[in-house]
Amino acid sequence: MSDPQPLTPEEQLADAKALLSLPRIVVICGSTRFMAEMTEADLRETVAGRIVVKPGCDMKAPHALWSDPVEAEALKVRLDDLHRAKIRLADEVLVVGDYIGDSTRAEIAYARSLGRPVRFTHPEVDPKA
Repeated sequence: MSDPQPLTPEEQLADAKALLSLPRIVVICGSTRFMAEMTEADLRETVAGRIVVKPGCDMKAPHALWSDPVEAEALKVRLDDLHRAKIRLADEVLVVGDYIGDSTRAEIAYARSLGRPVRFTHPEVDPKA
């Protein structure tokens, strides 16, 4: 009899979620030009009983935290890494908006590479469609 293979980190996370009886976790992706639509999607997903994670700030809106261009570029890299971590944590992805830019397209590809289901508020913008 061979030793069982150790669980992958993804399998360990799935097991932990099941043990904790966590609801499905949805990560919202999309251009920050759709922040209002993301808030509406957050509301609808929450009412449907899902845990929602989404972008936490809109760097296109002026703010002291990203007023310095050099600091803003470093922050964008950190926020992109953080959003990929949200995708790894989530059970599924909801893409909001009727436009897919390069960043969102990369997030969709990343989610699909991990086997995460991807839903769209506007299915016609699905890069696979």
